[in-house]
Amino acid sequence: RNQKMLVLRVASFASRRCNLTLSGTTRTLQRMDAYSCRKSSLRTMHLDASKVPRPASTMFSESELALQESVATFAKEVIGPKVYEMDTKGEFDPEILKGCFEQGIMGIEAPEEFGGVGLGFTAACIAVEEIARVDPSLAVMIDIHNTLNVASLMKYGTDQQKSHYLPRLCQDTVSSFCLSEAGSGSDAFALKTRADWEEGTKQWVISGTKSWISNSSEAGLFLVFANADPSKAHRGITAFLVPRETAGLAVGRRESKLGIRASSTCEVVFDGVRVGSDAVLGKVGEGYKMAIGLLNEGRIGIGAQMVGLARGAFDVAMAHIHQRQQFGRAVADFQGMQFQYARAAMEIEAARVLVYNAARLRENGQPFTTEAAMAKLLATETAQRVANWAIDWMGGVGFTTATPAEKFYRDAKIGTIYEGTTNMQLTTIAKA
Repeated sequence: RNQKMLVLRVASFASRRCNLTLSGTTRTLQRMDAYSCRKSSLRTMHLDASKVPRPASTMFSESELALQESVATFAKEVIGPKVYEMDTKGEFDPEILKGCFEQGIMGIEAPEEFGGVGLGFTAACIAVEEIARVDPSLAVMIDIHNTLNVASLMKYGTDQQKSHYLPRLCQDTVSSFCLSEAGSGSDAFALKTRADWEEGTKQWVISGTKSWISNSSEAGLFLVFANADPSKAHRGITAFLVPRETAGLAVGRRESKLGIRASSTCEVVFDGVRVGSDAVLGKVGEGYKMAIGLLNEGRIGIGAQMVGLARGAFDVAMAHIHQRQQFGRAVADFQGMQFQYARAAMEIEAARVLVYNAARLRENGQPFTTEAAMAKLLATETAQRVANWAIDWMGGVGFTTATPAEKFYRDAKIGTIYEGTTNMQLTTIAKA
């Protein structure tokens, strides 16, 4: 009750502040679509400050707060003790995956009628953040499953596809997003995987190889992007739902990676895979539109993952420097150290606000592409800085596997690479 009252008081205070009138003055404001629901643009606008509504923030609803508490407890008590073992083995503990399904973490946005939790996109980001505070590897699996695959079925799936696949994705089946290829990373739509229609059999025949595919070892369902008409270039790209047991689908060896080691990253081969017309998700030739939209949403999820990682590294380091004594006092009490962790706390909060601002915009049907790029960019770079600082603050012990600090450091690097590199995010922002 006290927490609820605090949230209400903060909301009231924020509302009063945003309604203050600065008589006779105007301010030049940038990126006002985050507040005024206008079309994305970096062009400056002159607005009366009294007309600016309260911005989106990290104030969560009661159901979102309940989810946050539940997931945080699950992460700390159930996932935490298994993180080192999973990282060392390079695979997830089956009981941990089972627990994620039982907790509802794998179907946060899916409607209750399909076995989901029935919450929104922001709730999915909250779950990803809380899991990442403990294990970024598991967080990325949950992010891809929720914000890319479950979301795509909800948005583009037919009633039959939803009723067939959503209950499985909410209850026991991990999913994978197959877009990247060896020759098409940032230039994703240069993909070579083909989907040819056979009129005689009324089937699509998919052939090609996907690379760097997350969740591929565990996945029971693959969302595959293939070109159904190369003469139309990217406008021929089509999305297909392909179950793992389909003949001709083979998952290759796991990549040995610097970080997020428990998260599987494999090559996936489609050797004459045959599926019916009912396997097409959305419309033929519109897969590229789907991929663009989904990746924009996924970038917010990666931002949430990286904010969680930064918070996890920060928590570990802060506990250490408050306990560690040097020259007769705690390391955390030295002003030089205080300046450093104050800056880290500020950067984490700034990234977190950007992430949830973008999430709220997406959730409310407003333009969010630029905000998503900003959120991912700042969150991923912040995660790398904070994870690096955490080891510096902890000294020798931070460099060993005795604490999670070195794992957070390794896991942070992938953030500026997958689901759009840093330069791709900068390009998106610059074009706004």
